[in-house]
Amino acid sequence: MRAWAALLAAAVVTSATAYAADSRALHFVRQGKPVATLSLAQLESSCGAQTVSIDDPYYGARKQFRACPLAKVVELGFGVPASELRDDTVIFRASDGYAKPASGARLAEAGGWLAFADAEHMHGDDPGWQPIDRKQVDPGPFYIVWSGAAQRDGTQYPWPYQLTTIEIAALDTLYPHTVPNGMPADSPAQAGYAIFRGECIACHAINGEGGTIGPELNVPQSIVEYRPAQQIKAYIRNPLAFRYTSMPAHPSLTDQQLDELIAYFSAMKDRKHDPGAAP
Repeated sequence: MRAWAALLAAAVVTSATAYAADSRALHFVRQGKPVATLSLAQLESSCGAQTVSIDDPYYGARKQFRACPLAKVVELGFGVPASELRDDTVIFRASDGYAKPASGARLAEAGGWLAFADAEHMHGDDPGWQPIDRKQVDPGPFYIVWSGAAQRDGTQYPWPYQLTTIEIAALDTLYPHTVPNGMPADSPAQAGYAIFRGECIACHAINGEGGTIGPELNVPQSIVEYRPAQQIKAYIRNPLAFRYTSMPAHPSLTDQQLDELIAYFSAMKDRKHDPGAAP
């Protein structure tokens, strides 16, 4: 316990400049306030790093990674067991603007790993990352992977690469202008909001709040103000039928769920908050 406490204290007081020479550092934020920053060396020395074999959906192959158990990483960063965060919402932030929310309960599940090197290609200080996904980008410095067969579903489990930050925050507080305030709890718009939070907010923003890897969907114009509803639904279900893109298909969304998303977008077009508008 004393060793862990000393590590956390060192992480909290270490300035960002201490890691200027090594970008492989992971940041921990809670309710908007920095909690800790741990270098790869600190993580690797304390997390119980090991080599794990993963059926990776992004590589489409069986991969071996050097990785730390995710629950241990969370405990090192936030100073509490991952099980104590199960009722919170965690946001995995990547350097490209991807911001994937997930249930805090995922943090304590067996099978979650923070990968920091490709075990089959690493050499010395080179983590050996092979290019990933359609854009063939470097997935470092960190990549969340899952070893369980049921955990390969990217709609249920977060698989963020280029990870830089793990944040604990209430989404309604973090992104207050994405909420369809005033709509009944049992309305299609509220159901669509729940779908947007789970499926879309990692990449897309509403009113300037959310992920930035994909286009903003509400300001200055809502997507429903310049695209027909049927086209929007068809695009969400199968983007590659329209253009080459990194946006994933959503074949599991039902017609009702797509209608609920449209209801949410329609509600938000009357609730605009444009942080980029000219004064």
